[in-house]
Amino acid sequence: MSSEEADDTTDGDGGTSQKQRSFWKELPLLIAIALVLALLIKTFLVQAFSIPSASMENTLQEGDRVLVDKLTPWFGSEPERGEVVVFHDPGGWLGETAPIDTNPVTSAIQKVLSFVGLMPSAEEKDLIKRVIAVGGDTVECQGTGPVKVNGKALNEPYIYPGNTPCGDRPFGPIRVPKDRIWVMGDHRQDSLDSRYHQDLPGNGTVSIDEVVGRAFVVAWPIGRWSTLPIPSTFDQPGISAAAAAGLPAAAGVAGAVPLVLLRRRRLVNQAK
Repeated sequence: MSSEEADDTTDGDGGTSQKQRSFWKELPLLIAIALVLALLIKTFLVQAFSIPSASMENTLQEGDRVLVDKLTPWFGSEPERGEVVVFHDPGGWLGETAPIDTNPVTSAIQKVLSFVGLMPSAEEKDLIKRVIAVGGDTVECQGTGPVKVNGKALNEPYIYPGNTPCGDRPFGPIRVPKDRIWVMGDHRQDSLDSRYHQDLPGNGTVSIDEVVGRAFVVAWPIGRWSTLPIPSTFDQPGISAAAAAGLPAAAGVAGAVPLVLLRRRRLVNQAK
């Protein structure tokens, strides 16, 4: 082997070693960047949530993973009727839960992963329900139903088969305060929703400040993948409280215009 070849071989090995050392030096930085990006996505864009109960069947099954849009609320978007939303416990809805005993290593790993949004937190108390009415709406359900919003009956095909719209828990009429929402589970007879917390502050309604975001897709398991659109029943004319309140005013204006014109014509004729 010539001296040139020996030098080339040495330089090559040295270059490989330097690259390996450089990689291991940069690895912590890459991990840190990945964690920061994951944290930003969880905080401002999208977060995954696990469905803990059967209260939203059959729309959502226990164990499903849904993706929640956290971006649009930052731009002033508020929950709309028909949306499936995740919200923090308004206080007293979930009651006290016993602490889970885990070893320190497992607990630390879970806290790190939940912090960046890769797994649910064991400490957070979140619920998922469907928005039925928003601030300014009047909502009620008598007998076996249907649920009515501002006097409009809702056709609710998403309700769990065999359940009644009231879920054997008639209520209302209830006027939903400004900046609050009335929520119900799709499995009406297995959902401790707004109907069951009317004795708490807010009278069963949830502040929009407690809303984490809208669930827009079932991401896991793959066989359950589906979107979560707003049902067409919430698009029917006249369901909006603002629109319903505006109808009498509009009718009054329409009726007053001819009278005003007629009065002006009489005044003009008298002046002549």
